[in-house]
Amino acid sequence: MAKKQPQPTPAQIAANAQAQEDAEIQRAFEQGITTLRDMISPSSIEIHSSYFRLGTKYGRTIYVYGYPRELFTGWLSSIINIDEVLDLSMYIYPVDTGVVMKNLRKKVTQLEASYSINSEKGKIRDPELEAAISDAEELRDQLQVGAEKFFRFGLYITLWANSLEELEFVQHKIETIFGQQMVFSKVASSQQEQGMNSTMPQCTDQLQIRRNMNTGAISTSFPFTSADLTQEKGILYGINMHNNGLVIFDRFTLENANMVVFAKSGAGKSFAVKLEAIRSMMIGTEIIIIDPENEYQKLCDAVGGSYIRLSLNSDVRINPFDLPKVIDSEDANDALRANLVTLHGLFRLMMGSATTSNNGMVIPALSANEEADLDQALIDTYARAGITSDPLTHQSPPPTIKELYDTLAHMDGSGPELAQRLRKYTTGTFAGIFSQQSNVDINNQMVVFNIRDLEDELRPVAMYIILSHIWNVVRAEQKKRLLIVDEAWQLMQFEDSANFLFSLAKRARKYYLGLTTITQDVEDFMSTKMGRAIVNNSSMQLLLKQSSSAVDVLSDVFKLTDEERKRLNNFPVGQGLFFAGSNHVHIQVIASETEESLITTNPAATASENTPPPTTNS
Repeated sequence: MAKKQPQPTPAQIAANAQAQEDAEIQRAFEQGITTLRDMISPSSIEIHSSYFRLGTKYGRTIYVYGYPRELFTGWLSSIINIDEVLDLSMYIYPVDTGVVMKNLRKKVTQLEASYSINSEKGKIRDPELEAAISDAEELRDQLQVGAEKFFRFGLYITLWANSLEELEFVQHKIETIFGQQMVFSKVASSQQEQGMNSTMPQCTDQLQIRRNMNTGAISTSFPFTSADLTQEKGILYGINMHNNGLVIFDRFTLENANMVVFAKSGAGKSFAVKLEAIRSMMIGTEIIIIDPENEYQKLCDAVGGSYIRLSLNSDVRINPFDLPKVIDSEDANDALRANLVTLHGLFRLMMGSATTSNNGMVIPALSANEEADLDQALIDTYARAGITSDPLTHQSPPPTIKELYDTLAHMDGSGPELAQRLRKYTTGTFAGIFSQQSNVDINNQMVVFNIRDLEDELRPVAMYIILSHIWNVVRAEQKKRLLIVDEAWQLMQFEDSANFLFSLAKRARKYYLGLTTITQDVEDFMSTKMGRAIVNNSSMQLLLKQSSSAVDVLSDVFKLTDEERKRLNNFPVGQGLFFAGSNHVHIQVIASETEESLITTNPAATASENTPPPTTNS
């Protein structure tokens, strides 16, 4: 007998209805929640044969199908660093070496057969066929010994723009860059969806358009090739032409703060150095400049610096016998001895350089006996002024060349003859400028020594004495300083002055000094042992446009690539290679209008500044 089911109570009916209503509300709520897919999905997508539209953006995928016979390192950097929005994907598939060897064997056989047939028929030689045989044989050898591996390489690029016209422009820009390197690309016609998916970050190669490459060729496509020289502290040197970034650098963060600047006349070397100087002053660096051509006066006057003009008619005096007021006890004990060594080099320079006799033997400027007599005369001259090796005596007024002349004149041996050779610096043509007590004060943030009005014979001597005087000041008080030596080739002509400049470069770091060496005669500078040593002791180098002969020299020293060699010979004014430690970039030196007006040496610009404005009749 069936039992009758109890009827639900009104309360139960109401509870069930409420539960159903709550479940419907929950389902409706969950359907209204935005999922991650909703967040990242575009509002719409349109696929066309040669482009696609993703929301409001237009896109187009192109692929690379042809490459030149040789690829150079960094060939892809111009695309990666271009100022356009693009997605780039590389697909690299390793291939079994045994399969490659088998295919290469067949290919070489076919190529050699074609070559033999052409020879039998008397056809002219085919350079392309010969190159293919040579490349295939070389690749076989490298694969055989394991020096190379073989890969299939696919390169796809998706371009983005706000309109079809802009998309066409970007495509033309990309294809132009590729075409300059003999790299050929095509639009993925009727495969835009597959192309878009292939460049999305999901690692699906739906285009599958690949090219055979060995390890060396693949390595040239490494995408992270642009060096970044942007630091939190430092000064702006220019624009990084690789990625349009800023080259902001503090040279004092390197192992030494020395820098060499090589460029032909008119390439912008003085402009770049003056720009560095004025910007370095803004962060508290003191600037000392040796100016052989009166290029720095305008800048010096503008910043309130000291402009010291040396000539036989000026009142400026620098005594080479000055001793440094050094604080370091170790340096103080060696101050006199160090200055005696410096004076030996100076007087060899003053008394004439080494000559070559008829039989080819080199005759030194001073013989061994003359060197010994000069050394004793220098010690005696300091002693008569009350200065000995005791640092306490170094506060006495130093002697001058006149006192040395008197000491030599009253000595036995070669003293009188040496005195006669010094006579033109004491009472002769060059008297005064270096034979009296110093009256130069370089207590300023910028000091420029101008030697333009000195005779050619006196210039190397003057540069040597000025450098010696600056070195004494640097050792006396350690500050962040830059010493700029323009036209340094004049010092490199003579062994003693070249040695002194190298000594500065080697020891500058200890005294918080950065030496900047500028020259346009690269061959002369680099042909000397000391010239190359100065470059090796400089952590920064700036190479602007060079003459053809200088390019070969610099390529050997700096191990430039073929592409860098080519650029170095064709750089426009203000562009060059900037080396900072192990990093180097292609740089464009830029200046503001105010800076340019202060530092330009362009005669046309200078003439326009001095030309009065045209008058008008009212």
